[in-house]
Amino acid sequence: MAFDNHDTQLENIIELRNIKQSYDGGQNFIIKDLNLIVEDKPDQGQFVVILGMSGSGKSTILRYIAGLQKPTEGEVLIKGKPVDQSSRVSMVFQQYSSLPWMTVLDNVGLALRYQGVDKVERDKRAMELIEMVGLKGHEWKYAQYPTLSGGQLQRVAIARSLLANPDILLMDEPFGALDIRTRLQMQDLLLEIWNKFHPTIVFVTHDIREAVYLGDDIYIMKAQPSRFVEHIHVDLPLQRGIDIKRSQRYTDLVFEVEDKMMQVAGMH
Repeated sequence: MAFDNHDTQLENIIELRNIKQSYDGGQNFIIKDLNLIVEDKPDQGQFVVILGMSGSGKSTILRYIAGLQKPTEGEVLIKGKPVDQSSRVSMVFQQYSSLPWMTVLDNVGLALRYQGVDKVERDKRAMELIEMVGLKGHEWKYAQYPTLSGGQLQRVAIARSLLANPDILLMDEPFGALDIRTRLQMQDLLLEIWNKFHPTIVFVTHDIREAVYLGDDIYIMKAQPSRFVEHIHVDLPLQRGIDIKRSQRYTDLVFEVEDKMMQVAGMH
């Protein structure tokens, strides 16, 4: 992975080229000269974490990749092609995004419904994901709070996104509203999904410990005009559990990322 364009032996699954973003006709740029390459690692995927101060544009980056927003200047490529309606990628937000008038089963299979997949086939494929995320037995419940807990609703969103596009999973502070116990459970679920399906995950969080525990590579954005200024490779084993959080290397990486964040923020 790299900030900018470079020759590589691997194909690029996500590429942001010379991105600029302005909302006043180019008088002021809130994002400028932003580049990022995420390589497609076969049978492994990548887990990219984006950190930065509030307002630095982390969520905007996800919106570019998802095809929900176009930058003022620059290119956003998915598998070498510009993002369009056919290549849009689902996102998991901090806010619960399931349709409350539909069941868990119908929510998870929604993308397949739009693709014209018949109900028997989409229900079968949706159930596979529902079981994977630990929601078997809840498939006929309506996807709404408090019928389902916050953690369960995020499991619905993850399953729906995976079924819609199993290659890329975009997550914008998805665990921010969860209690600590549920948050830790969801972190481990996400690692399990990553190790089983090998998607490329782009994950935004403010939690440095979460970033180090989950991430394969961590990128830090500076404030406006925003761009990526730091890259930390997380050299922890791909298979992770609570023992990793007790290791000295994990602790060292947390301190390293924290120091980099403070430097970027101009705190020392």
